[in-house]
Amino acid sequence: MDTEALREKVIEKIREVHDPEIPVNIWDLGLIYEVNILPIHNVQVVMTLTAPSCPAAQTLPHEVDQKIREIEGVNDVHVEVTWTPAWTKDMMSEVAKLELGFL
Repeated sequence: MDTEALREKVIEKIREVHDPEIPVNIWDLGLIYEVNILPIHNVQVVMTLTAPSCPAAQTLPHEVDQKIREIEGVNDVHVEVTWTPAWTKDMMSEVAKLELGFL
């Protein structure tokens, strides 16, 4: 599988993860800042949460890690949580904004 195909599969899996308090997947919420495919099918994800006090702070990164590991051929996964830049509603996709009534 080439790098771009693997990246698309990773994004598909990330779209299966939802913030427990918001009925939208974390990709459309804009919580994923980077998806990097590294040599030998290692995957690095840089993500944030809606707030440092988010109750899902312990579970969401782990869930992202586990979903990506379901992809056949993935060697290793590293999920990093960052607070820079801070998440804002402007980072949401049009789909998420529409679904949540912001449009």
